[in-house]
This record gives sequence, C-alpha cells and structure tokens, in this order.
Amino acid sequence: MTATTVGPTTTTTGNGPGPAPAAEPAPGRRRRGLPFSGWHLLLAPLALLFAIPLIWLLLSSVMSDAEINKFPPALWPSGIHLDGYRYVLGNAMFPRWFLNSLIVSVVAVASNLLFGALGGYAFARMRFGGSKILLMLMLATMAIPFQLTMIPTFLVMKRLGLIDTLGALIVPSLVTPFAVFLLRQFFLSLPRELEEAAWIDGCSRLRVLFTIVLPLSRPALSTVAVLTFLTTWNDLTWPLIAINHDTQYTLQLGLTTFQGQHHTKWSAVMAGNVITVLPVLLAFLGAQKSFIRSITSTGLKG
Repeated sequence: MTATTVGPTTTTTGNGPGPAPAAEPAPGRRRRGLPFSGWHLLLAPLALLFAIPLIWLLLSSVMSDAEINKFPPALWPSGIHLDGYRYVLGNAMFPRWFLNSLIVSVVAVASNLLFGALGGYAFARMRFGGSKILLMLMLATMAIPFQLTMIPTFLVMKRLGLIDTLGALIVPSLVTPFAVFLLRQFFLSLPRELEEAAWIDGCSRLRVLFTIVLPLSRPALSTVAVLTFLTTWNDLTWPLIAINHDTQYTLQLGLTTFQGQHHTKWSAVMAGNVITVLPVLLAFLGAQKSFIRSITSTGLKG
C-alpha cells in the first residue's frame, strides 16, 4: 500500500481505507450568517404586536390619573407613580377578593383534573351501550353559548341555596366537556400494552388510571389545569349574576367597584388589572412546554 501526497490532500492506494468523505454541513446549521432562525424575523414583530396591550397596561398602572386622562394620551409616564397600587392594596376587601378568586379557581382546577380524568378514561378505554352517542351529546354542549344556559343554571343554584356564595361559582365549573374530551384524546394516544400488563398483575382500572395512565399524562393534565384556571380566574359574567354581597366578590367583580358612574380612578383600575393578570401569566409560562406537547399529541392541531 502506498500513499501519495499532492498539495494539501493525501491519496491512499491499495487495500486500505479510502479518503475520508468531506464533512457535510449540519442540517440545523444557520445560513447567511444570521445568529437566529429566519422565522424570528416574522415572529418577533407579531409577538410585539400581541404584547402591546400588556405593555400599555403596565405603563398605565404607574401613571397618574392626570396622565391617563390626558388627550392626546401620554405614551410614557413622566415618573413612577404608585398611587394606584397603594389604593388597590389599601382597600380592605382586595385581599378577600383575591382569596375568593384563588379558592374558586383552585377547586375548579382540581375537580376538572379528577372528574375529567375519570370521564376521559371511561370514554377512551371502556365500551358500554351508548358510549359514542353520549360522547357526541357531551361534545355538542360545547357549542351552546353560556348566555342560553345562565338562567337555568341560576335557577338550579337558587334551588340548591348556593346563590351569593362561592358554591354558586364552583359547582357549575366542577367539570367541563373540554377537559373530558382533551384527556380522552390523550389517553387514546397511550399504548394499551402498559395497561394490559398491569391488569395481568391484578391492578384494578382505578389503580391503572392513577398509577400508570395519569403519570404519563402530565402534558394533558397541565393543559387542562392552565385553561381551567384561566377561564375561572377571568370570569366576570357569572359572578356578576350569582354574587350580590361584596364579601363574596371575586377579583374581576371587585375591580368593577373602582369604576363609578361619574368618576373612575383609572390608575387603580390599571394597577388592579396588573395584579389580576400576573397569576395567569405565571401559570401559563410555567406550563408552556407541557401545553405544547399536549396539543401536538392529542390530535387537536391543524
């Protein structure tokens, strides 16, 4: 075997290995010298566009009432004014409203995870008479607007004696068709072999659900939790109908008391909305990756 060197390259003859192939560029290598993906050029302006209301809300919360009511409106505060935050946090009822919203939202999230998992697993794995019809009827209720059901719901809550209590806000939100449907779709994507192996070992259906299926369903559970929390926390229409006494107000309902017929303290309204939006943003950012994995694995995309 001989080797001949010509310039910077080496040619090997004989039975030995040939020249090493030229290294191909990595498929994920960025081209044209951009330090980021080209999609960012499109997505960054869109993200900024959607963030403008939040940025304006934050800036307005540190403005004075005179700056907010000024025409044309001021685009930047002359200084950091915390009068709105002092007014909101100094309101004796604000901590109670925050606690009421937290109680209603947490109970709604927990109940939707429990009952949604039970219902979704039953529709995904159990076959019983009329299961498909029952599933279609349940999904059909998602197309009915709340405005058509709020009067019957109010009458039911009145019969139960729950009007003007937090129970009137909790009971209608104990389980939603969307939670059952989303978890059902995710359960269908899981392999049956894991459950069959557990059945052979003597596990009951409930034990299989809670020890095998649910630990594998964290993305779907996170999605249900975030969406339920978002819907319940931001709800204003139903609390406005079912709650009369200010001690039972939620945050959204309590913030309406800062707006009067002749005078509105806009700095307090903006500061209250910043405090109200903050838990929702933290919850969504904390479960963002799980949310995306759930949507891509349940067949809801596209």
